[in-house]
Amino acid sequence: MSTEYYAVGKEKLLESLKSTDAGLSSEEAERRLQEFGPNELIEKKKISPLQIFFGQFKDIFVIMLLIAMAISIVIAFTRDAGEFVDAATIGAIIFLNAVVGFVQEYRSEKAMEAMKQLTAPKARVLRDGTEKLIPSREIVPGDIILLEAGDRVPADARLLEVVDMKTDEAVLTGESTAVAKKDVVVDAKTAVADRKNSVFMATHLTYGRGKAVIASTGMKTEFGKVAELVQAVEQTETPLKQKLTSFAKKLGIIIILVSTVIFFLELYEIFVVDAGANLEMAVSDIINAFETAIALAVSAVPEGLPAVVTVSLALGARELAKRKALIRRLSSAETLGATDIICSDKTGTLTKGEMTVRKIYVNDKMINVTGAGYEPKGEFLVNDVPIDPKKDVNLTLFLRAATLCSNASYDGTKVLGDTTEGALIVAAAKAGMKKPELEKDYLRIQEVPFTSERKRMTTVHTSPDGENFSYVKGAVELLLERSGHIIQDGKVIKLSKEKKEQVLKTNEDMANQALRVLAVAYKELPKTKTGEYDEESLERDLVFVGLAGMIDPPRDQAKSANEMCRKAGIKTVMITGDHKLTAVAIAKELTIMNEGDLAFTGAELDKMGDAEFDKIVEKAVVYARVSPEHKLRIVKALKDNGHIVAMTGDGVNDAPALKQADIGIAMGITGTDVTREAADMVLADDNFATIVTAVEGGRAIYDNIRKFSFFLLRSNFDELLVIGVFALLGPFMGWEQMILPLTPAMILWINLVTDGGPALALSMDPPQEDLMSRKPRDPNEGILHGRFASILATFVTQFLGTGVLFAIAYFVWGRSLAEAQTMAFVQATMQELLIVWNCRSETKSAFRLSFTSNKFLLVAVVVSAILTILVPSTGLLGTTPLNLEDWALVLPISFSGLLIMPEVFYNRKVWRWR
Repeated sequence: MSTEYYAVGKEKLLESLKSTDAGLSSEEAERRLQEFGPNELIEKKKISPLQIFFGQFKDIFVIMLLIAMAISIVIAFTRDAGEFVDAATIGAIIFLNAVVGFVQEYRSEKAMEAMKQLTAPKARVLRDGTEKLIPSREIVPGDIILLEAGDRVPADARLLEVVDMKTDEAVLTGESTAVAKKDVVVDAKTAVADRKNSVFMATHLTYGRGKAVIASTGMKTEFGKVAELVQAVEQTETPLKQKLTSFAKKLGIIIILVSTVIFFLELYEIFVVDAGANLEMAVSDIINAFETAIALAVSAVPEGLPAVVTVSLALGARELAKRKALIRRLSSAETLGATDIICSDKTGTLTKGEMTVRKIYVNDKMINVTGAGYEPKGEFLVNDVPIDPKKDVNLTLFLRAATLCSNASYDGTKVLGDTTEGALIVAAAKAGMKKPELEKDYLRIQEVPFTSERKRMTTVHTSPDGENFSYVKGAVELLLERSGHIIQDGKVIKLSKEKKEQVLKTNEDMANQALRVLAVAYKELPKTKTGEYDEESLERDLVFVGLAGMIDPPRDQAKSANEMCRKAGIKTVMITGDHKLTAVAIAKELTIMNEGDLAFTGAELDKMGDAEFDKIVEKAVVYARVSPEHKLRIVKALKDNGHIVAMTGDGVNDAPALKQADIGIAMGITGTDVTREAADMVLADDNFATIVTAVEGGRAIYDNIRKFSFFLLRSNFDELLVIGVFALLGPFMGWEQMILPLTPAMILWINLVTDGGPALALSMDPPQEDLMSRKPRDPNEGILHGRFASILATFVTQFLGTGVLFAIAYFVWGRSLAEAQTMAFVQATMQELLIVWNCRSETKSAFRLSFTSNKFLLVAVVVSAILTILVPSTGLLGTTPLNLEDWALVLPISFSGLLIMPEVFYNRKVWRWR
């Protein structure tokens, strides 16, 4: 099996493979099948669904909730049956998160299955000197295969015979147009995309036919190498996952420390202050102290946070789907908001993937053609002034000749056949010249097809006047050599040397603008007796008409979308399989590439060491003619430099980089199943502008996650402080029983009912006006960055409100414990429902934001407030009815929640919570 089979002659390769033009014998093929193995992709040992499911419970937040659930169950059996409700609620939350995580991860393991479906199921080979159709998995090195237009290539092979062959290799190399194949020898260092003498597994023939010898099979093929890369790339944690993990660790440490301190302080009370107590009472007090500390820890865990995060991401994903961005992994919705570099494919993403005529040179005039893609709308401009193409004789002749000398078809929306021919037909349609109507008036009577050797195509037509004409299109230099005249102002004149040089200079200028240039010529033919013309007479002494320059143009929205990226602090990097000149031209037109920016080819990257590449990667904005390994290297280098990278792609060659990136984005229309399975997000419209829209949505999602995380933390720790202080006061004050401002049932109500609705409503908060004018957030910045001072102020305010109110009602006014607890419960609940309004912004208080801009929050707060007001009258949770005097004290204290304004406390460097 030759590793550089493309760099040797056919005879030498056949000799090294021990094969002949007649193919292998059946016995030899069977022997090689045993030696080399089946021609199929080998999948590494898969993770079982059970392993994936149980892997969801390794998350630190889930572990905290599991511990909290276990403790609740123990307390329920030993002291308070009401804890069963808490345990059941936490268990439901854990199960919900496990199921969602399982579904996402299980789906992400499907990339290899999709790759297998791209390989050819059958192949035509020569065995024992005769043609046979066999399963492609039985192909072996040395087999001779026969290929025709429409066939999918079963394995990597070196061409032995080529007849006008073109292959579509976009799935492997990203090349936007069909690749013409030749029977030549290429250099050993030639990149995959430039190996004109080879065909590759999973690509297919669009034109012609050929014969080839198999050189590599299975995982040794270029396609197999990509499959290996896809499996080798490990899925990294999203920034949100990292932040939540860090947040959970710090939260867990604080909860454990506070609960431990309280427990040891109570032990101090038992053994030092009450040293005279008997052993039986001491044991009982120790058990009570331990249960109190555990209960405090459980109450401090924000049970609703994982559930609200999951729901928030799901709602965000639904909103993004409406904008044509389909999220495959929920956490990726937020990752978009952290993205600071978008590595985008060119063809079909930044451009339409549809060749378009941009310039036509006729009669010494350069005519600009507007419009993009296959939509028949556009104008013809000379010096920016519109002209009527039907009144320009030279332009009309050019468009008629170019349209008739083609085999592509156009139905008004899409092109069938060669995209270059399609571009010419669409240009004619913009001038009101439709190919079916032209073909009726100018009946085709003969054709000399295009070949890679001839570099031209000729058709012969009979005009409505009965005259015969040959229309020729092809390479500029070649048609100029065969032309003796040129048409100017509707008249045929001698083609002078100066005029030739002028045309060649124009051709060079157009090529330097990355335009693909074709020339068009014609010839009036004499009538023949046989009706047939020989090739030489058709293509000799032509009348040169003009040039057409075409390119796959940028999408209309791509430039404005890139400007929005720049404003938002996001850098766009173009990575494409196309030629460097074309890539640079498009990048400059989209303002992706500016002065000082660099562009590299895959071959240039191969010459760089990692240290050198790390230095220039920040300045490079265009990479052309790159392989899957190059794309992977680029993404890794950017991530190593601390960037959050989004990567787009449509072909199999993009799959490894998509999987390596922080967020992989696949094309929904032109993308393969492989890229869609490897990606985190799929663009339903293949449009770069949709990525920018999704980034905006991702930023809004992360902002809202920060909002409700902030709210839930503020709402949970005040309970820990209030309960902890009163638990400690008991022994010192000589209380015969523990007197707490809130019961476990009340705490559960506050955590789930009071906090749950508003927290969920915060996940639907409308985005701030400056969302896309901010720079991307610091990847090292914590989920509650800048908000610790506000959290601290909330703790103190809520502690004073709930604790002091309870103390006044119970110790000063002499109310019963149930009455005092009811007042404390109502105050704590109402205060949190007012605090939530100051969680919507980091820099604007509730009084500077509209209370009706988030109708979900308004409804959630009103409903929670009504339920809270009704609870005392029902006796639920151990409450008792309140009188007007009670309400007159409770409500004013509750309104202190509106006074903790974010603009006062944001970014006060009390402590950086990461």
